[in-house]
Amino acid sequence: MANSVTIRELVKATTFKVIVGEEFLNKEVTSTEIHRPGVELTGYFNFYPSWRVQLMGQTETSFLARMSPEERLVIMRRLCQTETPCFIVARRIEPPVELIKACQEAGIPLLQATSKTTRVSSNVTNFLESRLAERISMHGVLVDVFGMGVMITGDSGVGKSETALELIQKGHRLVADDRIDLYQHDDDTLMGEAPSILRHLIEIRGIGIMDVMTLFGAGAVKQSNEVNLIVNLELWTKEKKFERLGSDEELVTILDVQIPKISVPVKTGRNLAIIVEMAAMNYRAKTMGYNAVETFERNLENLIKENSRKEL
Repeated sequence: MANSVTIRELVKATTFKVIVGEEFLNKEVTSTEIHRPGVELTGYFNFYPSWRVQLMGQTETSFLARMSPEERLVIMRRLCQTETPCFIVARRIEPPVELIKACQEAGIPLLQATSKTTRVSSNVTNFLESRLAERISMHGVLVDVFGMGVMITGDSGVGKSETALELIQKGHRLVADDRIDLYQHDDDTLMGEAPSILRHLIEIRGIGIMDVMTLFGAGAVKQSNEVNLIVNLELWTKEKKFERLGSDEELVTILDVQIPKISVPVKTGRNLAIIVEMAAMNYRAKTMGYNAVETFERNLENLIKENSRKEL
């Protein structure tokens, strides 16, 4: 889990222009929440979350324009606290000179954005949530299959990377091999990506480490992806009972997000890449409202009723 992100990283990830404070871009953000100072402009500072990124739009700057320069400077200096990470002014609005002066005095970066205020707020929030979210690392392979994020898990040596390699050859994209960094994007979304040291790399026993982007091109890799389905590879044994119909869906909770999981027996002669493809396609069909198990059970019930009528 990252405890903070610098303003320099925020600027690098966006198109924000640095108005003042280039030398203060190492200031850190520790909260994913953004604050739009509203009541503070009237002088109410009983609760002012100064540790958050401060965002100003047309509403705030229009209100400031009604004040005298002296009043604006007093308010701007109160807004610029030591722990304030930065100010962002949206819509290419020229920031008040009093805000520029207060930021220079307090050593706070002042940024200018071109987008609408709500869009700036959304983009910055998404960036901060992805960087500051709690993270865990899991053993497995994450592949984008038909637009679905499939996390392949299983014991070491069961064939996860080999399956991923065949999927890449079939046109799917590798996100992470061996270790997957996972974080919660929102209440229902789990994201996965590769650790920076393993990005674009895959290890195949007997061959070694290969760079997928170099061998297959940029279209064969992906920086991050949502995790939609877990396919767990298990060595086949006579004692182990595997699901035949798929009527009992298993759910695994990772970082408070429930992910469906299926277990696939690994046996000589089975084409695991095709099975993973079919699992992804079947899951997509379920999300679109079509369930093959329900269709089979309905057909079976109709057949039983028909046979019962014939016996009568």
